[in-house]
Amino acid sequence: MKVCFVGLGSIASRHIKNLYSLYGSKIEIDAVRSGKGNTQNHDIEKRISHVYRDNEAIPYGYDVIFITNPTKLHYTALERMHSHGRHFFIEKPVFETGEEDISKLKLRNDSIYYVACPLRYTNVIQYLKQKVDFSQVYSIRCISSSYLPEWRPGTDYRNSYSAKRILGGGVAIDLIHEWDYIRYLIGDPEKVCCLMGKKSDLEIDSDDVAAYIAEYPDKMVELHLDYFGRIPVRKLELYSRDDVITANLLEQKIIYGRTGRQVDLPEDRDSYQKKELIHFFAIVNGELTNDNSIVDGCRTLKIAKGAIE
Repeated sequence: MKVCFVGLGSIASRHIKNLYSLYGSKIEIDAVRSGKGNTQNHDIEKRISHVYRDNEAIPYGYDVIFITNPTKLHYTALERMHSHGRHFFIEKPVFETGEEDISKLKLRNDSIYYVACPLRYTNVIQYLKQKVDFSQVYSIRCISSSYLPEWRPGTDYRNSYSAKRILGGGVAIDLIHEWDYIRYLIGDPEKVCCLMGKKSDLEIDSDDVAAYIAEYPDKMVELHLDYFGRIPVRKLELYSRDDVITANLLEQKIIYGRTGRQVDLPEDRDSYQKKELIHFFAIVNGELTNDNSIVDGCRTLKIAKGAIE
């Protein structure tokens, strides 16, 4: 199998490592990048057959192309690479606004265009999907709070894409995982009210906080996202007919409030990232239907940006 990565940042390096762990010598990897630097990861460099620059002739005939460059460049990367590959794995968020003209891409009916959002493959979210009757849940409170300067040790947060609005930074887009797994668990809201802005003293020009209230026919959802929480929190609280269920993604556990019963669901990050890759290739092989298409990704992005009523 021949694959090509467009962009060689940290998420691309993780995918390359995991692909080799899963498929070994069955996979051949090329990369396309516009920068002049190295990956700074010699193990990853050794696994890449060839790196193409923008001004070089990129081969055709890739089985899968991974779009892993900055969000702002996803649309043009897909447009430019469309004729070079058959199937596409696009990092979240799918595009910059969700309002892009998909028809101009001339997508093929026999190709898979999958938008990555790996938190839905965590043990915690999978447990909720399989074990909870959401028809009995009246309200959900969800929060993702963390401190942006501590996200990427050894780098200056002020230079990250998260800090820069022009590169697609801001909590609404950066933390789109929350809206992805909410949609995965309970579908689309009928209405979303949203406030977002820059409120902290972080040296960024992107939004650092967003708060949502979403209405469903039978329930309400509250969601809080921020870049400035000094104690990391990522959890959901489900208020149901019979219990209050807390799903803690950082502590990797489920707690049933009334009885105190606790379900521990430990795993490392590569575990759920690999599960997503396995899921994607099952879609490519016709074993599963595509459950996160470009249309789905745009819908999630519009909700995250508060663009629906």
